[in-house]
Amino acid sequence: MLVGPVFTRELVTAPRRARLFLFRSVYAGVLFGVMCTAWLILTGTQTIATISDMAGFGSILLQILAPLQLAMIVFLAAFSSASAVAQEKDRKTLILLLLTRLNSSELVLGKLFSSLLHVVSMLLAGLPVFALAVLFGGVSFEQVFRVFCVTLAAAFITGSLGSLLALWREKTFQTLALTALVIVAWMIGCEAIAAGVLGTQVGGLSALMVAQSLSPVRAVIAAARPVEAISWLQDPSLIFVGLSLLGGCLLNAIAIWRIRIWNPSREVRRVAKSDEPAESIWGAEHDIAAGKREAKADAARTRHVDSQLRERDKQPYREVWDNPVLWREICTWAYGRKVILIRVAYLLLFGMAAAGVVWLDAQPDLSSSIFPAVARPVVPFFVVSLVVVNALAVTSITNERDGRSLDLLLVTDLSPSEFVFGKLGGIFWVAKEMILLPIVLCGYLVWSRTLGVENFCYVLGGLLVMDVFVTVLGIHCGMTYSNSRAAIGVSLGTVFFLFLGIATCILMMISFSGSFHVQLAPFLAFIMGGGVGLYVSLGARNPSPAILAASLLLPFATFYAITSYLLDLTLAVFLVTAVAYSFTTAAMMIPALSEFDFAMGRNSVADD
Repeated sequence: MLVGPVFTRELVTAPRRARLFLFRSVYAGVLFGVMCTAWLILTGTQTIATISDMAGFGSILLQILAPLQLAMIVFLAAFSSASAVAQEKDRKTLILLLLTRLNSSELVLGKLFSSLLHVVSMLLAGLPVFALAVLFGGVSFEQVFRVFCVTLAAAFITGSLGSLLALWREKTFQTLALTALVIVAWMIGCEAIAAGVLGTQVGGLSALMVAQSLSPVRAVIAAARPVEAISWLQDPSLIFVGLSLLGGCLLNAIAIWRIRIWNPSREVRRVAKSDEPAESIWGAEHDIAAGKREAKADAARTRHVDSQLRERDKQPYREVWDNPVLWREICTWAYGRKVILIRVAYLLLFGMAAAGVVWLDAQPDLSSSIFPAVARPVVPFFVVSLVVVNALAVTSITNERDGRSLDLLLVTDLSPSEFVFGKLGGIFWVAKEMILLPIVLCGYLVWSRTLGVENFCYVLGGLLVMDVFVTVLGIHCGMTYSNSRAAIGVSLGTVFFLFLGIATCILMMISFSGSFHVQLAPFLAFIMGGGVGLYVSLGARNPSPAILAASLLLPFATFYAITSYLLDLTLAVFLVTAVAYSFTTAAMMIPALSEFDFAMGRNSVADD
């Protein structure tokens, strides 16, 4: 049974689901659409006269598709494996699996490979598209093979990381946030090594060689370049593959070793232990009889009026606010006490990003014509901040649903506005570091005169708009999708692929042409596909005219904002971004308030 019945069941049942074929088709279609868009940009702005021009296009196309595929596969592998285990914990089914005859390796590897099964199938579905790049010239099958080896190795180690953290942590938000923070810290650390922070030589090797051997991004870029006449021991992409396989095996070994120590959690064990009475020296029968007599005496005493009044006066109580949901989110540990660990990890990441900004700000020779040098650590830090806020928002609803506490809330007299705005206020309070620290980092750039005051105001407004957008998006997906794993996947996937699409558009615009204002026609298919995908994610389960309009408007507005940024029209970027994403936020907020009963499954009874 390969690695156990868990994986065997997924291997047998996965082909019966239509979504497996849908995901593979969409993934291959997206890669093919990117290739067609790049070809239209090239032929619309340049003249293809020689074979070398075709070979140049094939080489650049591979350098665009390889990082794009790596980002998509790494995201899917990490969060798919993490959410698969976290869902078992939220539904209390992981304890049942631990009670079966499954050994630790079958359980850990079975869940991991079950999650990676869909990722590998998507990776194989994209192989024919990469093979088409070879037909243009400038690309060999060996380069394609190396790119896929690096991508598969990165998926294995990130999936193992997500599975390990999910088995360790108790809450889904803790798992998702730690996974994102560790991956981004890994990338920033490798970029710091490549920039020469530790010197030009690290352990007798060049800093660039070490960074390419440790970073999946730099490894896949190195794999996409023509193969040099060196041995495989000197190839950084193959070294990365070997290190990733060793690292993934080490992470899985730790998970196998600690799974029955971490699970059940300490809270479950503490409750179970407190429920077990200690046996006295007189034996169990004597203790049972004494317990019955004591229970009768306690019942007689508690029935007395004076005793009840005294007990009521002695018991301390906490005054609840007018909005009990907001009070619970702010004044209690609604997301677990270990959320402090997330804050500590985020502060460490902030320290890494701030150190990178200070170091790069002191290097005037690293400036770029389009992107400033300080954007290298700042942009990933901003993206991971938005991802963590979105993860907190969607898990604030899914945890209530999986813990069966949402059913209790729905039978109370809570109004939709109290529930929704209570959740929003609690999310902003818990994630205050993720909202304020990016602003602090931008404030330093203003103080160092790297960022102007006018652009700082634009960045500040854009960050606040995006924070509200990702928060409302998480609540909307949590309310719309009854399956927690689907809600988390759609919410985080929307945020991630939004930024990935922006990065891909910018990369293609820079690689093939400088005439940014005439590139709307080649990107029309890309934009329309993004609009359809956005509507399927946001409005298919709960359609509304506002969500339809927002889904069609947002990709066009984003493309216009990208073009305006490349043309240095910063005011237009801010205005278009603020209006488009604010409208999309309102389009998701209105159904959450007006159709709350329908979305959450609560039957509203009309007054007679």
